[in-house]
Amino acid sequence: MSSPVHSQRKIIHIDMDAFFASVEMRDQPEYRDIPLAVGGSERQRGVISTCNYEARKYGVRSAMSTAWAKKLCPHLTVVPGRMQVYREVSAKIRNIFARYTELIEPLSLDEAYLDVTHCQQLHGSATLIAEAIRHQIRTELNLTASAGVAPVKFLAKIASDMNKPDGQFVITPQEMQGVIDELPLEKIPGVGKVSLQKLQKAGFYVCSDIRNTDYLKLVRQFGRLGESLWHRSHGIDPREVTPHRQRKSVGVERTFANNISSFEECWQVIEHKLFPELYQRLGKASPDYAITKQGIKVKFADFQLTTIEHVHSYLDHAYFHDLLKEVLTRQNGREIRLLGLHVMLKSEEESKQLQLDLS
Repeated sequence: MSSPVHSQRKIIHIDMDAFFASVEMRDQPEYRDIPLAVGGSERQRGVISTCNYEARKYGVRSAMSTAWAKKLCPHLTVVPGRMQVYREVSAKIRNIFARYTELIEPLSLDEAYLDVTHCQQLHGSATLIAEAIRHQIRTELNLTASAGVAPVKFLAKIASDMNKPDGQFVITPQEMQGVIDELPLEKIPGVGKVSLQKLQKAGFYVCSDIRNTDYLKLVRQFGRLGESLWHRSHGIDPREVTPHRQRKSVGVERTFANNISSFEECWQVIEHKLFPELYQRLGKASPDYAITKQGIKVKFADFQLTTIEHVHSYLDHAYFHDLLKEVLTRQNGREIRLLGLHVMLKSEEESKQLQLDLS
């Protein structure tokens, strides 16, 4: 039951391949055939921003601590990021997109949605447009990109990951439902590890399992997630490509299958799960990691939610330690069912003013 209006849209999702690391390999030939990562130093408890495909063979991943990455790959070369260079390259990539459409929704420096529904170039073929964009990025910037083409946004994003690196995957309106039916639920944006465990426990593994289930039953059992999955499993995603949007915050959270209670348990979750995920998401939303506040929230077993946030101008791993101590003074013996971290982002005006002050 996909909407005929949505099925006629032509959405491209472009995702640069290991962007920061690829720029470094392009500019420094000695980095090309070795495991390489961009990130903070091991001594300063740094985190990996991104890594090349050579490093990924050893299990190195973005948002991983540099110290752990070095254990997995002792001969890993870690270089500091050059954000100004990445921004300049990203602007050139955006200029290539603009040759085909004004409807460009950047998700980060290296990722964007394009709506080419009304583009007349290349016979209006989204497939040919995606190929042309990737070819121009390769020839003009000496970098590679992967692309997904589909009638709806969520599917275009999934498709861009199906033939990485330096490839593309096209899902036509006629193929859409068949592709969706076979999709594992973990591929759907918004389905995390805890949600996946609950879904699989209830017998849901692929989208066809969801599609063949009563809508009201799903909503009763899984709430907003059930509603969202029902729509996605039917190919329904009415979200438009929005050329300009400014995020105000970035957050991550975990709802526990079994409640936890101690400071040590909470800190383990923050250190090994939540902080790396927050770091990765913040890097996409604000590559210079510019923030105004850092906060933590806890939902107790009685469903009371409490939040603490303080002014902080940069993402600080250790500061969450202090915030956790503070928020747990409100625990009063209760167990914890949810733990979350968040940061408030600098507005575009604040970021511009900071750059002027530093120049």
